[in-house]
Amino acid sequence: QYKFRDLTIEELKNVSKTYPNFTFSMNTYTFKDGSQKDLLNFSGTVPVKYGNSYNIPIRLWILDSHPFAPPICFLKPTANMGISVGKHVDARGRIYLPYLQNWSHPKSTLIGLIKEMIAKFEEELPLYSLSSSDAARQSELLSYIAKITEGETDTKSRSKIGGKNEGCFNKITVVGAGDLGIACVLAVAAKDVADKVVLLDLSEGAAKGGTMDLEIFAVPNVEISKDFSASADSKVVVLTVNSLGNAQTYLDVIQSNVDLFRGIIPAVSHYSQNAVLLVASHPVEVMTFVSWKLSSFPKSRVIGVGANLDSERFQYILTNLLKAEVLAKDAWVIGEQGEDKVSSWTSCNVVANQTEAMAAHNSREKVATRAMEVLKGKGQRSWSVGLSVADLTDSILKDKRKVHSVSTLAKGCCNINSEVFLSLPCILGTSGVIETVRLEEDPLVQEKLQSSAGSIHDLQQQLRL
Repeated sequence: QYKFRDLTIEELKNVSKTYPNFTFSMNTYTFKDGSQKDLLNFSGTVPVKYGNSYNIPIRLWILDSHPFAPPICFLKPTANMGISVGKHVDARGRIYLPYLQNWSHPKSTLIGLIKEMIAKFEEELPLYSLSSSDAARQSELLSYIAKITEGETDTKSRSKIGGKNEGCFNKITVVGAGDLGIACVLAVAAKDVADKVVLLDLSEGAAKGGTMDLEIFAVPNVEISKDFSASADSKVVVLTVNSLGNAQTYLDVIQSNVDLFRGIIPAVSHYSQNAVLLVASHPVEVMTFVSWKLSSFPKSRVIGVGANLDSERFQYILTNLLKAEVLAKDAWVIGEQGEDKVSSWTSCNVVANQTEAMAAHNSREKVATRAMEVLKGKGQRSWSVGLSVADLTDSILKDKRKVHSVSTLAKGCCNINSEVFLSLPCILGTSGVIETVRLEEDPLVQEKLQSSAGSIHDLQQQLRL
């Protein structure tokens, strides 16, 4: 059942050579949502110097998407050991480390993880000795932890929450707790799109800034977590993260984002195997392609926010500022997000003769040019993109079959033969893109789309996936 069996076995062999005390087994792991899966795991002790020398017992669970997803790590204290809750360990003994948050194959390895674990434990010892009376109370806690980490939880008692099957919840996960991620959470909450929103904060250290404010003011149905398993069974996963590294060139910036996504996409895909991935990270066309490749999801369930915001603004300008309400219904902004976007029209009624058709075309082009000029002055702030994301998730979760201009696989459209994502008008539902709406044949539009596809494809060829 392991997708990359040979790579996983090779890693476990290296662990066994370095730490011969570890024992390996296959057991059932129970996730936070009550779902269970048989997973490889190993347990043993790691040497830690904290004044004296200590052997710290740990247990690591290897996900079936390893080595592209990080393992789940726990302390495994004995009955006379207490857990020191701290920066890297919670009350259940779950271990959190920067190495896990920044996991990226092939740079990240199990040996490297254990080395960082030892280094962090030497800064802050995760366990302490209990008195005999405390040990009795601890044994009860350990029994509970064992049930969680060894697949013995009573999933039946958790199958319903508030009289409603949890699996039927409209749950959304937003990955990334920057300004854009928080804007998406607030917009989704304001539109009452989902029953539950999980904000995955992948930044290091304690909650700060907007994330802390979300906790302080307790936005309803919003959970903040650093744990990928909190995203389990999401209907939509929104990607908002962007690397803030010290890259020197545009290609380096994109490669940093790709490296970041290598540690994210396999994990969220593992926990929400039927989700629609909605990409808002930059550049959206490339990062949507990367998400599609890393997730192995069908193309219909990997979508970029693309030109949805521009299209909604374009239609609003046509209707309310230029009073061209009839034209607005079939008007779209398509192609590549940014300066190379282009206006287009979906196929509509055939005009009686060529003269009328030419006149109608010229009239539309004049209005569209004016609308695009107005559109140029509109920036894309975090809150406006957040509203666009809420609009898209609303259409997906409620199966509205509404048309949006979103980044989708454009191969086969307008004589594009490469695997690139461009914004095209698409009908969206619970399964993502249901159908791509046909555009009017316009040689200039096709030429611009082909040019965008060519430059994006050339860029993708230079990336290390």
